[in-house]
Amino acid sequence: MVKEIKNFHIHLYFNEQSLSIAKKVAEAVASEFPRVEVGRFHEGPVGPHPIGSVQLLIDNENFGPVLSFVALNHKGLTIFAHPNTGDDLLDHTEHAIWLGTQMSLNLDLFKK
Repeated sequence: MVKEIKNFHIHLYFNEQSLSIAKKVAEAVASEFPRVEVGRFHEGPVGPHPIGSVQLLIDNENFGPVLSFVALNHKGLTIFAHPNTGDDLLDHTEHAIWLGTQMSLNLDLFKK
């Protein structure tokens, strides 16, 4: 059983046509929540993510408010959120939260 959530990631998924929207959403989150760390914009698949994405790193205290903000302001982007517990496979499957269209992740890198 998982005992601790270290922090959370929210991934904004985008393609070439929606990259500018993702940048605006990420900027709005960072402006509203200064403690959120905005990662690099990957314009193609990286890690388990099937398309372009940017990662938002959120501490436990701010996860609820940030997820609420993103839910109301994601402008049609698919959103993938998950805790970081140390069990990457569970975090990206059973513990995952999706807003918009759920996508298939490349989970092979997490399988033991």
